[in-house]
Amino acid sequence: MVKLVKAELEDLESIANLAKQIWNIHYPPIIGQAQVDYMLERFYNYNSLIKQQQEGQVFYLIQIDDQNLGFIAVSKKEDDYYFIHKFYIDPTVQGKGLGEKAFENLKKIYLKSQLIHKIELTVNRQNYKAINFYFKLGFKIKDIADFDIENGYKMNDFIMEWKGNI
Repeated sequence: MVKLVKAELEDLESIANLAKQIWNIHYPPIIGQAQVDYMLERFYNYNSLIKQQQEGQVFYLIQIDDQNLGFIAVSKKEDDYYFIHKFYIDPTVQGKGLGEKAFENLKKIYLKSQLIHKIELTVNRQNYKAINFYFKLGFKIKDIADFDIENGYKMNDFIMEWKGNI
């Protein structure tokens, strides 16, 4: 059974390690190893994850049988929607419904008894596997955005939106 376990401070090191493992497999063909290394150091080191948590991101480990297989980070934006900052699953277990079940669990946590029925996220425009996964979950492309992340790197993303009910 797929569980979302709210990450505590002591779990952030596991999330940093998962990010390193997942990103080094998935992202080099899309953005290149140099940008992967830069983004891991900037956004996924332990201290950066602590700061993100302090700024309102809530991290969840995606688990089966107490084994960490991925993670999600989400926060409330304004008063009418949630934003998924991170949604990553170990590529060795992708394609088995784990992501869909994790998203269903996330919706139950955040949308149950709430009037909010909208979730947004960003995804690299060349990350076709993830884009198709989000389409399967019911997300639609809302906009296109480019984000300067310094050091000569940009994130060229789609902003995707999910609207619906649990």
